[in-house]
Amino acid sequence: MKLKFFNFCFFKAIFLINCIGLKLYQSTEYVEIIPEKNEFLIEYTSYLHKNERLTILKNFFFNNFIRSYSLREKSSIFSSYPSDFDVVYLNNPVGSWIFSDETKKYIEKIQHHNRIQKSFHLNAENSSCNDQDKFIDRKLLQIQDELKFTSKFKKRKLLRHPTHLTKQLKAEYLWKKGITGDGIKVAIFDTGLQNNHPHFKNIVERVDFTDENNPDDNIGHGTFVCGLISSYKECLGLAPDANIYIFKVFTKNQVSYTSWFLDAFNYALMKKVDVLNLSIGGPDFMDTAFVRKVREVTSKRIIMVSGIGNDGPLYGTLNNPADQLDVIGVGGLGLDGRIAKFSSRGMTTWELPFGYGRVKPDIVTYGTNVLGSKKNGGCRTLSGTSVASPIIAGAVTLLLSSLNENQKRRMNPASMKQILMASADRIKDANMFEQGFGKLNLIRAYKYLQNYKTQVSTIPSYIDLTECPYFWPYCTQPLYYSGMPVMINVTILNPLKVSGRIEAPPIWYASRKTNGHFLKLDFAYPSVLWPWSGYLSISITVDSLASEFEGIVDGLVRFKVHYDSNDFLNEINLYVKAQIIPTPSRKQRILWDQFHNLRYPAGYFPRDDLRMTNDPLDWNGDHIHTNFRDLYQYLRDSGYFIETLGHSFLCFNASNYGTLMIVDPEEEFHKKEIKKIVGDILNNELSIIVFAEWYNTTVMKAAKFYEENSRKWLTPLTGGSNIPALNDLLEPFGIELGDRIFDGEYQIGEHVGIYSSGSSITKFPSSQNNYVIYRNLRDEGQIFLADIANKTVKKSKTELVPILGLAQPSFESGRIVVYGDSNCIDSSHMKKDCFWLLSALIEYASHNVLYSAFKETNSENFLNKNLKKIERLKISDFESHSKVLSKNQHIYLQCPEVVYGKGTFIEYVDFDFVPTDKNCFNFLKIKNCSIEEIVLKEIRDESEDAVQQLYVDNDQKNIIQNEFDTNLNLSFWEFGFLPFTIIVFVLYLLYKKISRTKLRNKRTNYKK
Repeated sequence: MKLKFFNFCFFKAIFLINCIGLKLYQSTEYVEIIPEKNEFLIEYTSYLHKNERLTILKNFFFNNFIRSYSLREKSSIFSSYPSDFDVVYLNNPVGSWIFSDETKKYIEKIQHHNRIQKSFHLNAENSSCNDQDKFIDRKLLQIQDELKFTSKFKKRKLLRHPTHLTKQLKAEYLWKKGITGDGIKVAIFDTGLQNNHPHFKNIVERVDFTDENNPDDNIGHGTFVCGLISSYKECLGLAPDANIYIFKVFTKNQVSYTSWFLDAFNYALMKKVDVLNLSIGGPDFMDTAFVRKVREVTSKRIIMVSGIGNDGPLYGTLNNPADQLDVIGVGGLGLDGRIAKFSSRGMTTWELPFGYGRVKPDIVTYGTNVLGSKKNGGCRTLSGTSVASPIIAGAVTLLLSSLNENQKRRMNPASMKQILMASADRIKDANMFEQGFGKLNLIRAYKYLQNYKTQVSTIPSYIDLTECPYFWPYCTQPLYYSGMPVMINVTILNPLKVSGRIEAPPIWYASRKTNGHFLKLDFAYPSVLWPWSGYLSISITVDSLASEFEGIVDGLVRFKVHYDSNDFLNEINLYVKAQIIPTPSRKQRILWDQFHNLRYPAGYFPRDDLRMTNDPLDWNGDHIHTNFRDLYQYLRDSGYFIETLGHSFLCFNASNYGTLMIVDPEEEFHKKEIKKIVGDILNNELSIIVFAEWYNTTVMKAAKFYEENSRKWLTPLTGGSNIPALNDLLEPFGIELGDRIFDGEYQIGEHVGIYSSGSSITKFPSSQNNYVIYRNLRDEGQIFLADIANKTVKKSKTELVPILGLAQPSFESGRIVVYGDSNCIDSSHMKKDCFWLLSALIEYASHNVLYSAFKETNSENFLNKNLKKIERLKISDFESHSKVLSKNQHIYLQCPEVVYGKGTFIEYVDFDFVPTDKNCFNFLKIKNCSIEEIVLKEIRDESEDAVQQLYVDNDQKNIIQNEFDTNLNLSFWEFGFLPFTIIVFVLYLLYKKISRTKLRNKRTNYKK
C-alpha cells in the first residue's frame, strides 16, 4: 500500500511540475471591443479641415437642439491635416435618432466610438492540467512562447526547434537575385518599436497614434512583427531592405480606439504605403467606420494583410478585418505542416441567417514557434496568426520589390492575392475553410509573378461538391429533390479595375453527357464589385425530374465582369460538379432552424455557459457548420440528412421532414410562425426538438459589466436563449420552461451527461404516454449572483429538477421534445458531448422509438408549478436587434422568390475547364503548376552562409547558423521539463527496484 501511495504521489507531482511550467509560459492575447458612453464617431462625406468640420458640427447640433458637447482633440501627428471624421462627447444622453439614416448635410454616418481592449494574460486557469475537456475557453490572436502546450487540446508537444522562416521559405534564393524589399513602403499597425533597434536599418518613421506620445514598444509584440518583415540581424526577416513605417495604435495597456485606427489609416494613405500589416483582429465586423476605412485604404492599391484569429479549432471564428473580401486573411500552420489547432476557421458569418459564408482564410503559413526579434535586441519565438500575418506581409514586400515601376503600378490587393493563392501548396487533409488555397510557396509565387497576366478569377476557382475533404461540408451530403437550396458564396477577384460590375445574369451551361440539367441554379450578386472584389451567391436545387435519379452531374456557370465605361469585359467559366441521390425518407431528414439565432456583434448576446467569464459573447453564428460542426458530422455519420432553414417557419414544407431542430434561439417567434408550427405538428406529423438555455432577468442585470475606461454598461439582450419566446411557441401544447438556472452531472441509463447553465421544465402536459426525466442538480443562478455580489455561499445543495420532457399531443400527431441545455451539443464550451442523448431523442421524434431509460417517469403525476409567467427584460433594447419585432418584419417574414437563372446545354465540359492539380485547379488559367528543375537546382546549390553574410554582423553569424544557439536565452522552464522528468523517472525506477529487493529480503528472512 505504501508503494502504491508513493507511485500515485510521484506521478501527480511530475504532472503538477509540468503544469506549473506550461502555465508560466502560456500567454494569451484578448481583444475586446466596447462602445464608449456618450461618445460618437462622426464620419463626413469628404476630407475637411478642422474649422470646416467644426462649422458642420455646430450647425448639426444646433438644428437638433443639442447645446452641450465637446470635440475630442486628435492626439496624433494627423491632427493638423484634413480628416474625414471626428469624435464628439455629448454631456447628456441622446436617443437612437442620432443613428438614423436620414440625410445629414456633409455627414456620412454616426456611430458609437469603440474602445478596443487588447491584453495578454498567463493562461493558468485554462491549462490542460485542469483535466477539462478540449473546449475550455477561446481567445483572440493567442501568442505563446518557446515552451508551448496548447491548453485546449489533450495532445501536447514540446516545441524544441524554432522555425527559421527565411530558410523555410527559401528567401535566400530571392536575396541572391538582389530582391530584398528595397523601395517598398510597409506600414505596421501594432504596439510600436524602440528607437535605434539593432535589427532594423530602414525605419523611415515611427508615429504614435495613441495618447501616450511615445512610439516605443512597451510590450514586444510590434517589435516581433516588424522583425519577421524586415530584420537584418540575428533572426532574419524576409525583406530586410524594405522601408518601414511604424504606426503605434495600442498603448502599453493594450488599449486602442477606432478613431486611432482611422487616423493611422489616413496617414498611411497620405504616405502612400504599399503594404499594411495588421496582426490584430476581433469579431466586430459591424464597426462600420473601421470596415469602410479598410475598404477605402485597399481601394488605393494598398495591400492589407491580417491574421485570421486564434480561436480554432472551432469553426465560425474568423476575425475582422481578415474576413473582409479586400484583405488577405492569413491562417497558421503547426510544426507538422498541418493547420495549427489555434488557427481560426471559416466560414464568415456576415451573411447569416439568410445566406452562407465566404471562404476564409485566403492562405496559410508558418505560425508555430517562429523565431523573431525581441523588444530590445536578441531573438525569441512566438506562435499565432499574429505571427503568420507578417510572414505573408514580408513575402508580399519581397515580391513587389522584384517588379519594375510599370509592373508595380499594375499590382493591387486582388492581383497579389491571386499570385499568392495560385502558387500555394494545397494541404491534403484540410478543407477550404481551414486553409483557403493552401500553404505559402514563395518561390513559386515569384515565378508566377514574372509571367502574371491580369484577369478576373473566383474563390473557390471551381465548385466540386463531391471532393472531400477540401469541399467540406458540401462533399459530405449529396443533393436531392425537395431539399433546401445549397448555397455557395463565391468571391470574385477583379484586379483589372477597382470597380467592376456584372451586368447580365450568369448562365448555367448544363452538360448533356452527365445530365447537368437536373441542377437548377439561382444567382445573386451586388450591383458593383468594389474594391477590387465582390461576390456571386449560387443557390443550387435539384429538379423534380431527378427525384429518383442517382449519379454525378456537372456543367459550367458563365458570367462576364465589365470593368470600364468602354465596356471592356472578362469572361469567367466556373466549373460545377455535384452528386444527386433519390430523395431520402422524411424520417431521415432533419431541418435546422437558423433564422431564430441572433449573435454578436449585432448586440450583447451572452454565452450559453455562465462560467465562461473570459469569453462572454455569443459570436460563432450557431450554425450547423460552425460551432455545431461536430454535431453535424455525428448526425451525417448516423445516416441523417441535415438542411438549414435561413428564413421564417412560413418558408418550409413540413411534409418533407421528420424533425425540426430549434437550438438555442435568441429571436422571437411571430404569431404566424407559431400558428404554422402548431398545425404542422398536429396535422403534418412534424416533430420538433428544442434545446433551450438559461434566461433569468436578475442574472441578466447582474451579468452586465461596467468598463472603467470606456464608462459604458453593457447589458445582455437575452439570456443564453430566449425562454419567453420559446414559452410562447410551446404554450399551445401546455409546455413551459422556468427561469431558474441549473448545473451538474447526471446519468441516464449507462450514459453520463453534464448540465451547464440550463433551464428546467415548469409546466408539462399530464399523460401516461408523456415522459419527464428528473435529475439532481445545483442552482447555478444562486451561485452566480453570490459571486457577482462578492458573497461567500455554502456549496449549493442539489435538488430534483425536470430537465427533459417528451410528449405526443395526439396519436396521429408529431412529437415534442424539450431539453433545457444546449452546451452538450455546442462545440464552443462543450465539456462532454451528449450526442448519444440527441440520437435517442431523434429516434423518438422521427421514428417513435422510445429509449428504455426514458420510461422511468411518465408525466401523469407531473406537478405543474403555478409560477408567474417569465417576463422579458424591460430595459433591454432587444427590439432594435430583432427581425421579427422590427418595423420591416413583413420583409423578413417573406419567403424568398427563387428565380432560376437562364440555362442552356453543352454536350460536355471541355477538359480545359475541369480542375486538376496540373492546372492549379483552373485558377488564373495556369497550364503548368510545377517549378522548373533549374530553379530547384539553384536553390539547392546556393550558399546560405554567403547570403546571410550580407545581413549579419560577423560576431552574430554563428548564432544564426546554429539552430540551438539562437535560443541561448531559454530558461529551465522553457527547455528543461522533458530532461528533468526523464531524470526523476529514472531515479524513481531505481528506488522502486531497491524497494522490491529489500521487500524480497524481508520475506526471505521471515521464512527462515
